[in-house]
Formats: sequence, C-alpha cells, structure tokens
Amino acid sequence: MENSRYEAGQKVMEELFSEQVRQDMKGMKDVSPDLWDMIVSFGFGDLYSRKALSLSQREIVTITSLITQGAFDQLKVHLEAALNVGLSREEITEIIIQCTGYVGFPKAVQAMQIAAEVFQENSEYSSR
Repeated sequence: MENSRYEAGQKVMEELFSEQVRQDMKGMKDVSPDLWDMIVSFGFGDLYSRKALSLSQREIVTITSLITQGAFDQLKVHLEAALNVGLSREEITEIIIQCTGYVGFPKAVQAMQIAAEVFQENSEYSSR
C-alpha cells in the first residue's frame, strides 16, 4: 500500500514539474528521507491524486495558499506547474489579483513579480 502511494505521488509530480524541478526537489531526500517520503506519498500521492479536482484546480488552491502564507520560494515551482497543467498566464495573473484583497498588496506584488519571472522563463506558454 505504501509503495503505491509513493508511485502515485511520483506520477503526479511528473505531470506537474519539469525534470529539472523534480531533480532539485530530490535534494530534500538527502537531508531527510522521511520528509521526502511524506511529500511524495502524502502530498502528491494522497492529496494531488484525488479525483474530485483536476490538477489545474489543485494548483489554483495551492498558488492561493502559498501567496497567503508568503511561501514565495515554493510559489515559483507551483506557478510553473500551473502552466504545465493548462492554466494560462491570464488566469494565473487573475488569481494573484484576486488574492490582493485578502493578503494585501505586498504579498500580491511579490507574487506577481515571481509570476513575471516564470512567464519570462517559460515563454512557450505565452500564447495561453
């Protein structure tokens, strides 16, 4: 059972994140194999693999939550993931604008700056 959760998590991570991002994330495994297993098995195997929401809907929730927390280091990879699962630049921009009223301008401005960097680095998504 545990192995299938981990495998499901790996599969979701392959849909969300580029090979480079996944390799960068694996550095956590060297520091704490237990935390890495929790991230893959629970975070992606249990949560992201559920069927009621699509991966793009899950990324909307995740992006909003990360902005609210001010977790900007993780926001970048989830903005890339959002593009990978079909969210458009316009939708991502609108999500950040919507957050402004709830999180304040400083967090929204920082999120928008990160989005601008992600859009620049991922110019193949400019038509979406």
